[in-house]
Amino acid sequence: MASWEAKTSDHDDEPGLVASAVLGDRAAFEKLYRRHRDRIYGLVWRLCGGDSTLAEDLLQEAFVRAWQKLDSFRGESQFGTWLHKLSANVALSNRRSRMKQLSRETVMDEAIERSATGEKDVYAGQRMDLEKAISHLPERARSVLILYDIEGYSHAEIAEITGMAVGSSKAQLHRARNLVQEELDK
Repeated sequence: MASWEAKTSDHDDEPGLVASAVLGDRAAFEKLYRRHRDRIYGLVWRLCGGDSTLAEDLLQEAFVRAWQKLDSFRGESQFGTWLHKLSANVALSNRRSRMKQLSRETVMDEAIERSATGEKDVYAGQRMDLEKAISHLPERARSVLILYDIEGYSHAEIAEITGMAVGSSKAQLHRARNLVQEELDK
């Protein structure tokens, strides 16, 4: 048996791992987790505004949800695409819940909320300005900007993930880019 055949029989190929995980193979699901965790973390980190603690929680929530819903994966797309959609929905749902909660709470002075971490390099200030500008975007515009410009999704994929029309995705991207530029020009 060739070495690639041994790998395939060990379920190292993604469809084999998914099939095994659907049948309850936790080791196969762990391999899927290890393959996708960094990209999913990056996605949820951006969608939650760069809060690393929240991103860790959302990463775990996304994979728990993926394990629970694994039997609903039909293989009509790549597993990674399905997982990204599910993870984006977890992050966006969490964001909506947090926004509802925040609207009921008293807003603290921005200076109190800010922590002094210092600049680690000459571009840190610019990156913080960009991240701040992105974090101030309206939810739909922010989501589309992150999914399109940072994560590389197409407008069709964004429409599928968010439930908005392709034209709305394009309009939100245009709006988001303009708002970010306005914020950076201040």
